[in-house]
Amino acid sequence: MKIALVGNQNSGKTTLFNTLTGMNAKIGNWPGVTIEKKVGKIKKTEHELVDLPGIYSLSPYSVEEEISRKFIFEEKPDVIINIVDSTSLERSLYLTTQLLELDCKVIVALNMTDILEKKGISINETKLEKELSTKVIKISALKGTGIKELLIELEKKKKYDNIQIYDGELENTIKKVSNLLSKETINKRFVSVNLLERDERFEYLNNFSINELVKELSDKYKDDLEEIIATQRYSFIENVKKFSVIEKQIKETGTDRIDKILLNKWLAFPIFIAIMFLIYYLSVGIIGSYTVDWVASIVETFGKMLGTFLSNIGASEWVNSLVIDGIVSGVGAVLGFVPQLIILFICISVLETTGYMSRIALLLDKLFRKIGLSGKSLIPFIIGSGCSVPGIMGTRIIENQDEREMTAILTPFIPCSAKLPIIALFAGYFFKDYAGFASASLYFFSIIIIIFSAILMKKIVFKNTSSTYISELPDYKLPNAKYVSKDVFEKISSFIKRAGSVILICSIIIWFLLSFSFKLEYGVAIEESMLASIGKTISWIFKPMLGENSWGAAVSAIQGLVAKEQVISSMSVIAGLAEGTEEGNKIFGEGSIFSFFTTASAYAFMVFNLFSAPCFGAIGAMKRELGGNKKMLKAVIFQTIVAWILATITYQIGSRVEKGIITIADILIIGAILIGVFTIIAEIIRKRKNGEECIGCPYSRECNKK
Repeated sequence: MKIALVGNQNSGKTTLFNTLTGMNAKIGNWPGVTIEKKVGKIKKTEHELVDLPGIYSLSPYSVEEEISRKFIFEEKPDVIINIVDSTSLERSLYLTTQLLELDCKVIVALNMTDILEKKGISINETKLEKELSTKVIKISALKGTGIKELLIELEKKKKYDNIQIYDGELENTIKKVSNLLSKETINKRFVSVNLLERDERFEYLNNFSINELVKELSDKYKDDLEEIIATQRYSFIENVKKFSVIEKQIKETGTDRIDKILLNKWLAFPIFIAIMFLIYYLSVGIIGSYTVDWVASIVETFGKMLGTFLSNIGASEWVNSLVIDGIVSGVGAVLGFVPQLIILFICISVLETTGYMSRIALLLDKLFRKIGLSGKSLIPFIIGSGCSVPGIMGTRIIENQDEREMTAILTPFIPCSAKLPIIALFAGYFFKDYAGFASASLYFFSIIIIIFSAILMKKIVFKNTSSTYISELPDYKLPNAKYVSKDVFEKISSFIKRAGSVILICSIIIWFLLSFSFKLEYGVAIEESMLASIGKTISWIFKPMLGENSWGAAVSAIQGLVAKEQVISSMSVIAGLAEGTEEGNKIFGEGSIFSFFTTASAYAFMVFNLFSAPCFGAIGAMKRELGGNKKMLKAVIFQTIVAWILATITYQIGSRVEKGIITIADILIIGAILIGVFTIIAEIIRKRKNGEECIGCPYSRECNKK
C-alpha cells in the first residue's frame, strides 16, 4: 500500500514520518527538481510512506505544491495522511478541504493535541469528523500518542464520500462539469473545481459545454470564480471550527512572556548578536580550543605509532611519507575540528528546535525586504551554516525568481561547517583568548556583506524583487534530545565521510605534487616541487592580502574549490613536508613555510576563504538553481572579486594598525565620514528619482522641469 503524508510546513510532518518509519528512509530528490524527498516503510509493515513537501494548498503556486499535486495524480496513493497542526486549525484546514475533494481515502491526523490544553483550546474530534466526513484521529507525533489508532485506521478499507462545502448553485455546477468529464478522468470533483477556477493545467479537459457552464456561473456571481470558491471554502472552515472547537480565555503564556523580551523593539537585535557570539565563543573559543588540542595529540600519537610500524615492516621512505605526511597529516588536520563542529551543530539545532530561528526570520524580514530579499531567504542561510549545497537548494521555497537567484548567489557567504576549520585554526592561533570574538565577528561581517551585496545586485541586476514572507511563530519548546542528537549525528557523519573520501584523495595528490619534481624525482626540496612551481605562478594574486608571495597559501586557497576543509588539509601537508619546521603538525610553527602570517594577514585570509567561490558541490548547486553555466560563472566571478577586495582592504588596514600608522580611532572616524558621504549620495539619488530638489544644487529645479 502506498501512503502519502501531506501537511503544512512546521505541522510535525517530518516527526510523524520518523515515528512511523523509525528513520527507515531513503533520501533523494524529486525528478527534475532539487527538493528533497523521503520514502520509507512503516515499521512492521510493507506499506510505503512518502513524505511530500510541506505545502499550504494544492494550488500550484510553488514548486512544492506542483510536486505534491503531480504525485497525487500520477502515483495515485492508496491513502493520504493529512497531518494538521491542531493549534492552527483554521490555517491547516484549507489544504484539508482540497484533499477531501480527491478520489482517495484521507485520514486527518490532528497533531500537537498535547499542547492544546495549555492554549485553552478544546477540539471535539467526533464533531469535526462529522463535519469533514472523514476519520479524524488525535495524535502527538513527538510523544507517540495516537499512533496505534492511526495504524489501525490505515488497514481499514472504508472510503469516505466527498464533502460538499459550497452553496447550492456552485455544487450543482461542479456536478454538471463532473458529468461532462470522461470516465477515465480521476479525481473528478477536484478537477471540476479547478476547471471552474480556470486552472491552466487542466485546460486540455475543457470543451464547449464546460466553458459555457463556467461563463454562466461567472455571470451569476458577477465575480471571479477562483475568489468565490476560496471565500466559500474559508466560510466552510469557519463554520467547522465554530462547531467543533471551543476556545477559552487563558492567561498570558510563557511564549508570550519570552517574546516580549526576545522580540522587543530595542532588545531583539542585541540579544540575537549576543546569542550568536556565545555560540562561536563556545564552539571556537573556550571549549572548542581545548578539544582541538586533544584531538591533535591523538592524531600525532597515532601518526608516530603508525610510522614506527611501517618502518618495522620494511616500508620504504616514500611510502612512509605518503601515509604519515600525506594521508594522516591531511585527513587528521580536518578531523581535529570535529569536536568544534559538534558544539556548533548542537547550538544551532537547539535554536531551531526551540523556535527561536523562526523569530530571527521575522526580525530580519523587514530589513531583508528593503534590499530585495525576504525572511524566506533566511531559511537557506540557516541551512547554509551547515553546508552551502542544501542551503542553495533550499532557495526553491522562494517564489520570486530574482529573489531566489540573489539568495542562491549570497548563501555561500554564510560560514558553513567546511569553513569553520579555517576560522577555528587561524582564530585559535592568532587571536588566542579572543578566538570566539574573532570567529563571531566573521559571522556578522558576512551578514553585513550579504546586505550590501544584495543592495548592489538589486540596483544593477535584479530589479524585480518583491516578495512577502508569512510565517506563524511556533510556541517555544524544550529541545528534544533525540532529535538534536540525530540531526547533529547526520551532519557530522556527512563531514567525516567527506574527510574520508574527498580530503583523502586531495591529500594524496598534494603529497605527490610536493614530493616530486616535474622530472618525477622523489625527495626534491619543497621549493623545487611541482606544487611550488604551480603556486609561484599565482602567488602574486594573493600578495596584496597577505603581504607575502606565498605559493603555499595560494595553492591552499585554490584547493578550497574542491572542499573548503581542504585548505587546512593542504596547509598541513605542505607544512609537514617543509624543511626546518619545528613540528610537522603545527602549521604555523617556527621555521614553517607559513610562519610569515600575522594577525592582519590571518584575518584577511579567513575573509578571503569566507567569501570566495565555494566548493565544486556548491558551484554545481548554483548552476542548477541559476539555470545555466553563464549565470553560474558570473556568480563565481562576483564572489571571488568580492572576496579579494575585502581581504585586501582588511590586510592593508590591519597591517597599518599593527604598525601604528593607523589607530582604531582613525578607522572609526573615517568609517563615520564614509557612512555620512554614502548617506548624502543615496539621498541625492532618492530625491532625483522622486523629482525633488537635490541637496545644495542650484540647477535642481531646472532638471526637474526637464
